[in-house]
Amino acid sequence: MKRIEIIYIGLFVLLTSLGMVSCTQDTYDDQEHVTEQMIDVRFSVDEISANRYQITTNSNKYVISNYWDLGDGTGFSTGGNSFELFLPDAGEYEIKHKVIAAGGILSSEASSVVNVETSDPISGNLIRGGKFTSEDDIAEWTIGGTGAGNGTWNFNDGNANLTTPSWGGNGIYQAIQVEEGRSYQIDMYISSTTGCSDTWFEVYCGYSDPETVSGDYNEGEKLLSINTWDGSGTTPFAGKFTKVGSSTETNGVFTAAVTGTVYLVIRGGGGDMKEGITIDNVEIRSIQ
Repeated sequence: MKRIEIIYIGLFVLLTSLGMVSCTQDTYDDQEHVTEQMIDVRFSVDEISANRYQITTNSNKYVISNYWDLGDGTGFSTGGNSFELFLPDAGEYEIKHKVIAAGGILSSEASSVVNVETSDPISGNLIRGGKFTSEDDIAEWTIGGTGAGNGTWNFNDGNANLTTPSWGGNGIYQAIQVEEGRSYQIDMYISSTTGCSDTWFEVYCGYSDPETVSGDYNEGEKLLSINTWDGSGTTPFAGKFTKVGSSTETNGVFTAAVTGTVYLVIRGGGGDMKEGITIDNVEIRSIQ
């Protein structure tokens, strides 16, 4: 197995600076006072096979919770001290780890850089430029897909943000190749710092070129949706579209009727989108 070296970052800090120590204990047991020097946040990354890695921490008995950033742009979330990680897309991933330990100690981070040389042939992302990190990424997308077409897409800081005038709208789309009978999961990171009012934001996937469609593109069923009338998007939100959006029939799964070119269309608009809706890490992956 290939062993990837770990980079240790920084010093430990106490949660007292965050005002959180009052709800945690000062010691691990009655005899042992826990200090930051007793906590180990280092971890190893071992390659199991192509695109698959085993993550194992050095965490000891003082650790209460593990937090992981898996390099996918979604930040830290809780996780275990040993797990298998599947990275289907070629690229460089910086895996980060930090912990909360007995006594309310919040560690700084340990990190490891993983280089994935080849995308998985089945589960690799079919979307090109879904991270919006460069001019080449942005050039993979065509603006359109709505009748209004008067909303503004801003591509800044590695994401795409849509704002619209009152009851305006706009969209972006991209052509991809699919195989008959195969199902594909569509997802992306979606957020709003303000929440919205009288707003929709939707995802479709169809065989018709949006350039030839008059009005709003709606071929097939609505695959993903933010809809303030259904209760989503009214307050600030952030997360995977499949988790924070309104309920849809398939929750982002598209099944190809025939082999060929389909168009992923992401469009939105409404009465008051406020600071807009932002997307990043757009992906379509075969799941069957």
